[in-house]
Amino acid sequence: MKMAHALETVKAFGLLRSRGVGDPKKPLESLRTIRETKIYGPQAATIRHNARVKPDFPGIIDERGPISYGELDTQSSAIARGLRAAGVTEGTVIGILARDHRGLVLSMAAAGKLGVRVALMNTGFAKPQFAEVCAREKVKAVLHDSEFLGLLDALPAELPRVLTWVDDGTELPEGTQTLDDLVDAYRADSAPLPPPSKPGGFIILTSGTTGLPKGAPRTKVTPLSTAQLIDRIPFPPGGTQVIVSPIFHSTGLASWLVASAMGNTVVLRRRFDAEATLKLVADNKAQMLVAVPTMLHRMTELAPEVRARYDLSSLNCILVAGSALSPELCAKTTETFGPVLYNLYGSTECAVATVANPDDLALAPGTVGRAPITCEVRLFDDNDKQVTAVDTTARIFIRSGAPFEGYTDGRHKQIIDGYMSSGDVGHFNEHGLLMVDGRDDDMIVSGGENVFPLEVENLLLERDDVNDVAVVGVDDVEFGKRLRAFIVPEPGHTPDADEIKAHVKNNLARYKVPREVIFLDELPRNQTGKLVRRTLVEYEAPA
Repeated sequence: MKMAHALETVKAFGLLRSRGVGDPKKPLESLRTIRETKIYGPQAATIRHNARVKPDFPGIIDERGPISYGELDTQSSAIARGLRAAGVTEGTVIGILARDHRGLVLSMAAAGKLGVRVALMNTGFAKPQFAEVCAREKVKAVLHDSEFLGLLDALPAELPRVLTWVDDGTELPEGTQTLDDLVDAYRADSAPLPPPSKPGGFIILTSGTTGLPKGAPRTKVTPLSTAQLIDRIPFPPGGTQVIVSPIFHSTGLASWLVASAMGNTVVLRRRFDAEATLKLVADNKAQMLVAVPTMLHRMTELAPEVRARYDLSSLNCILVAGSALSPELCAKTTETFGPVLYNLYGSTECAVATVANPDDLALAPGTVGRAPITCEVRLFDDNDKQVTAVDTTARIFIRSGAPFEGYTDGRHKQIIDGYMSSGDVGHFNEHGLLMVDGRDDDMIVSGGENVFPLEVENLLLERDDVNDVAVVGVDDVEFGKRLRAFIVPEPGHTPDADEIKAHVKNNLARYKVPREVIFLDELPRNQTGKLVRRTLVEYEAPA
């Protein structure tokens, strides 16, 4: 087994070279970048590398326009000096509460140059969540967009804070500092920053769909993480990619890090808009788009005449992750944009697990595909015994070579023979493709029968009159739990509850039929599109 893993690692480094990560004509520069990654972390090392080899190439395009890799390097160094002057030193934790724009990238790069640990905060936080996470993670400074000024009231007044983006018309408190202020004050200081003794790393927060988000630290960095992503996903070396998936979460962050490693231009927008996203792709002739399924759904729902306004011929990859991709959305995306869809499956804790490419999705719409290089997936039953039978649902475990260090609250995921629990259950189909059946803790036991909501949800999403759907279990005296379906109707349609139940009964087992059907204007979803089921479980249905 160790020999096989070693061979996989050798293949992975060969893959990196063949896909344009590092220049074989400049081996010393490649070695320097690898060495700096171990010191500064990838968020700063890749910017430093690109500033040396292609300083005038645009690294970021946002609502303020383009900014080159040379400027990203210069400005992040100035910001690092300003933070150091404010008492932010190696080993401390800073919180970054920012949408997707250059200020977020500059903040992460500056933190890397100081050896500071970055806690990426969810832009959907309410004040109590934000305060609790900052306290738990021992945050010593906050860099944030002006729209979140109100959340900062919950933190100690003496905590250093810097604005990463200022909305037009915002009245700023006296003495407020911005990233631009730090750049202006420290740009002329040409003295090199002393390198940190080790990378500060990241604290990436889990989705928090079942409670307060847990902190998953990532300190150790390996080039294999890049290899795992580019193995089955066509990241364009030296090309352009639009990222609308939030960078504070693992998929958006990983996509940006790989883009930076490949010397790409990344196009960002602070708030998602379906038509505006297509315009970004067309205007920048982007080869790649990174999104979450709910965003993709909204793009496919645009009227054909709206989509026709934009030339999307450059686009050869739409990468989605963060929540389940339904077979219906898979088919609709291919019909709308062609065979360009890639479905990434993983988690904040386990990193990359599998990727489905267009051929996989044509064979099995909704599949999460196969494990990329240096990754492995196994299924284990409730007795921790490996399950190898086809079409047999069991718990999903992942070995990715990206070590999870345990949550910041001291808890850890279950590990069996080096494979870590993803928290999901699934099965391999006859083609060897992994199908995710649902979250382990989403399983509903109704009348002694096990039901995974995803199967019922995918069936209902195939209907023309259903735009979005969620199925949960609620307490029932007779059955223990009964199924309740929440449906967002397709505009212009009025589904009938009894007909919905009959449709499920005609296609699935009787115990999978919802006892209740409730119609809503929208479902509660977080910033990455994941369904917040606890809100629906607690929903008080009208009498």
